[in-house]
Amino acid sequence: MAPKLKILYLCTGNSCRSQMAEGWTRALKGDSIEPYSAGIETHGLNQTAVEVMAEGGVDISRHTSKHIDSLRDMTFDGVITVCDNARETCPFLPGAQKKLHVGFTDPPAMAKELASKGADLEEQRNCYRLVRDEIRAFVETLPDSLDRQENSE
Repeated sequence: MAPKLKILYLCTGNSCRSQMAEGWTRALKGDSIEPYSAGIETHGLNQTAVEVMAEGGVDISRHTSKHIDSLRDMTFDGVITVCDNARETCPFLPGAQKKLHVGFTDPPAMAKELASKGADLEEQRNCYRLVRDEIRAFVETLPDSLDRQENSE
């Protein structure tokens, strides 16, 4: 049996998108991929993300927001940035074999914008559901999508 690929999802605050990606990867690809997530900063776990992931059948309620420095001694087969800020400020990670950027829209920012226009809570939650489903669709492409990428250091 081949060893599991170690993949790191990196985002700004490790509160929402990277947590969703880690959760989906554990649920859908846990037999072949060992996922981790971290942030350039730590913002705490976004509770709406926890709730919409639970709606999708994935429990991320025990995840914690981690800073990239806490994983600095690990070696990853791939690092996937899930927001533009992380892509632009992604630290050099020794041993990271491949680096891929898949930018997902920021659900809290989308929800806040909708709220400012009078959207109700359900409409705001739909932002999270949309991104949750986009992340799931991406995770379903792994590891092939990572294998097709050039190492872009």
